[in-house]
Amino acid sequence: MGNSHTWNVRDFGATGDGVSLDTKAINQAIEACSTNGGGQVLVPAGSYVCGTIHLRSHITLFLAPGATLVGTTNLARYYKPVVPSFMPEAKWGKWHRALIVGEGVEDVTITGQGVIDGNKVFDPTGEEKMRGPHTIALVNCKRFTLRDVSMVNSANYAVLFQLTDNVEIRNVKITGGWDGVHFRGGPGHSCRNITIIGCQFHTGDDSIAGRYWQDVLISDCILNSACNGIRLIGPATRLIVNGCLFYGPGIQSHRTSRRSNMLSGIILQPGAWDKTEGVLDDVLLANNTMHDVASPITSWK
Repeated sequence: MGNSHTWNVRDFGATGDGVSLDTKAINQAIEACSTNGGGQVLVPAGSYVCGTIHLRSHITLFLAPGATLVGTTNLARYYKPVVPSFMPEAKWGKWHRALIVGEGVEDVTITGQGVIDGNKVFDPTGEEKMRGPHTIALVNCKRFTLRDVSMVNSANYAVLFQLTDNVEIRNVKITGGWDGVHFRGGPGHSCRNITIIGCQFHTGDDSIAGRYWQDVLISDCILNSACNGIRLIGPATRLIVNGCLFYGPGIQSHRTSRRSNMLSGIILQPGAWDKTEGVLDDVLLANNTMHDVASPITSWK
């Protein structure tokens, strides 16, 4: 089924024919890799239709050039991770569903020149009567890397992580959907040591958003949005945004209003959605370029 380092999903029955459901085969390959000490799970060229893929610790999910993971249109095939009850977001239930889910895992990488396609799997019973599964959702994880892949057609956020530390997102291109990268900690547990470097965002909603951040670097990114470039809705300490290009109008229109104008390049608005505890301090915005945005920088008291 595999050697000591690489596990090929085709060896577990994945077809990549764009029709057959390959969820079980991919999850079996990931499980085998993890239980045998970790290594690489190889997804060769092909179109792999799947429901929720469950990440495991110590694995690298490698999407080869020409490989695409495609979300199934069957909403019953998506799993929602468990969010701790002290988080305000815990009550949102099925809103947390995702195509790729990690819960309590560590040392995980998703990389390669392949594509992750959320397939616009909208849900008429979801938020705004249209939002479906996120593309990647992580809860309580450590040491996660996302590199080089392209993400398209998210039915909600492209990347959502909560209570998760030591994350690197590098050279990733996100097109379509709502928020590109959205991450949230909670009171007493910020998301720590987050780097987002060299990425491209063409999103219908905020390109990067969230709250309870600590030691966050956003650098050398291109942010094009039909909402905000970076939207901080809660406390943060030691945030650096450096060398980024923010521009509008949004290539991807806003999902609900259908407008395309870009609002703020960077908006700092603690407590914008609900009450938050903590400070917004030690923020450095340097060497950024903005054009065709309604407001370059907006700050709330």
